[in-house]
Amino acid sequence: MSIRQPVRYHVHGGQRLEGTVIIQGAKNAALPIIAASLLAKKGQTILHNVPLINDVYVAIEIARTLGARVKLHEEEQVLIIDASNLTSNVLPPALTNLIRGSVLFLPPVMIRTGQVKIEKVGGCNLGKRSLDFHYRGFVRLGAEVTEDEQAISVRMDHAKGAYLYLDTPSHTGTENLMAAACLAEGTTIIENAALEPEIAHVANFLNLMGAKISGVGTGVIQIDGVKELTAVEYTIMPDRIDAGTMAILAAATQGDIALIGANLRHFGVARAKLEQMGVELEEDGPVIRVRRRGALRPVNVITWPYPGYPTDLQSPLITLACLASGTSYVRETLFDQRFGVIDELNKMGAHIKVEDGSAVIPGPTDLTGATVWAHDLRAGSAMIIAGAVAEGETIIDNAQMIERGYSSIIRRLSRLGLQITEERLEAVAP
Repeated sequence: MSIRQPVRYHVHGGQRLEGTVIIQGAKNAALPIIAASLLAKKGQTILHNVPLINDVYVAIEIARTLGARVKLHEEEQVLIIDASNLTSNVLPPALTNLIRGSVLFLPPVMIRTGQVKIEKVGGCNLGKRSLDFHYRGFVRLGAEVTEDEQAISVRMDHAKGAYLYLDTPSHTGTENLMAAACLAEGTTIIENAALEPEIAHVANFLNLMGAKISGVGTGVIQIDGVKELTAVEYTIMPDRIDAGTMAILAAATQGDIALIGANLRHFGVARAKLEQMGVELEEDGPVIRVRRRGALRPVNVITWPYPGYPTDLQSPLITLACLASGTSYVRETLFDQRFGVIDELNKMGAHIKVEDGSAVIPGPTDLTGATVWAHDLRAGSAMIIAGAVAEGETIIDNAQMIERGYSSIIRRLSRLGLQITEERLEAVAP
């Protein structure tokens, strides 16, 4: 994992995309569930609908380095994890530097072995994303945290229930504190907990293992500690960000796409904002049909924790707003470096400015192909959408970032009619 292979995408725009696309398993559910599987001292956890994305591959390698036996059946998208014998409590920096989700392994390793050490945490460069509240929560549960210039070590001899709170309703923070409290003695309360569907999904998984978690979705979660958790069989929920990206792609190309396996209730405010712009979302069981017949209307959006507009769909929406008839405004409240997509869109002919923390997006814009850079996972998906509507060829460098969160993206988009190919470049040391 110390060698990264750069990837470049070539996208030829101008096609109206139509057909069906299978929505992958949720990245932001799979990663915490893979980590939480290590809480089971015996037995094999079987996970279905596991997304075949780079972040999952890294998580699998982390689990293996800790001593878990892991088998991935790619064709069936089934992952089998046996964590009966954990042999290490050090999270390897060569892997943790690749994904931020590596922090999710802190609670299970700490609970199972009594201590855990971590050096680096990677992922997308989205600005300040402090992990301090994770460690403060661990301390309130009875942990001892020590830090030096290179690493953070957490020791937990005996976990006890406590009153915990989050300054902001952090997705990963809620999952980490919830997992850490499952085997603590007594009752734990988490105030200002995140409300994302993935939180409930992870809680359901832990409850199936034998945990006693209640209050999910209310903002106040209660965990009554239990003696042990057991291995179970579970199916990963659909990825709402994958579904939202495909919906925006359909809208941008004035297409007609059926999202197979998606859940419209998981869209939150994103559904309302797309409908305001003139996008039709029609649900028929586990299928959502997305169409756009007329001109796109401008929109005002503020990113916010669920059920607000998701920051992970901010970059794709800015791309869509470039095509609207009028000026749109998008304000980012969660990550201070999420506007990296703007410079790339401006290379393609957009005229976006940032004023007082908001992106001001005049439209409609006739985008033209250019060589652009995928600053992060979601900016990369936005570049695919821009390339799909631009005149000529768009070349997306650093496209390996996209593969951190989107499974079989070339194959799935090609089946919708998009002319997109990948170019694997010579591997280089990071």
